[in-house]
Amino acid sequence: MAKQIKNGHKVVLFKDCSVPMELGRTLIKQGTKDLHLVTVPTGSMLPDMLIGAGCVATVETSGVSLGEFGLAPQFGSAVKSGRIKILDATCPAIYAGLQAAEKGLPFIPLRGLIGSDVLKNREDFRVIDNPFMENDPIVVLPAIAPDVAIFHAGMADVYGNVYIARQAELKIISHAATKTLVTVEEIVDFNILEQPELAPAALSAMYVDGIALVPNGAWPLNLPGYYDYDRSSIKAYAVAAENDSSFKTWLETQNSSSKVNSH
Repeated sequence: MAKQIKNGHKVVLFKDCSVPMELGRTLIKQGTKDLHLVTVPTGSMLPDMLIGAGCVATVETSGVSLGEFGLAPQFGSAVKSGRIKILDATCPAIYAGLQAAEKGLPFIPLRGLIGSDVLKNREDFRVIDNPFMENDPIVVLPAIAPDVAIFHAGMADVYGNVYIARQAELKIISHAATKTLVTVEEIVDFNILEQPELAPAALSAMYVDGIALVPNGAWPLNLPGYYDYDRSSIKAYAVAAENDSSFKTWLETQNSSSKVNSH
């Protein structure tokens, strides 16, 4: 399934749960390059890994960090050295851009950016006059239309529907993207959309282009309802990622054997 993600693709990632870590490790293993990452709305370990492995050219984000484990070292190093291009955004701006693409709009207005430094660094964010009110400047943002949305979920069914639980943002990114690829913990033989307790929190198969069975596919990050963070492994990563030599060693010791069984 990872082979569907090509060099140069714009790839959208969810924040610190539902992160397809095993799929990310596979992208590193296959040598994917020049990705444009969009984090929704922030990023954590996987963007840092992909950047350190040389897979990323551009990051569109409102922030990348390892949370309680500190800064994202490879991200910070790449920004300082100029190895990657940063498109600064705010959390509302990320969501607004994706919602524009979801609705098939070329741009979308957003309050709250005028007077901020974000406008100084985003030439594609424009201030216009509100056509419906005098003396009311407003910012318009371009749509964020990813080539691929990727995430990890607990359950899919044999019909291609995916249960996303409380992570409603996953619908937004799937609607906005040209293609959606999902790794899951389990595949069930009943129709999720026919279950009254599951259907409201499901992503229809019409928005899903690929599903792969990957148990523990979010490890060492968490998947609500299945497993918590593996804090010792994340801490070990945070230490290893502090310099390029130890990061390279860490990458080489990862078990990157394929666990992806596509459906």
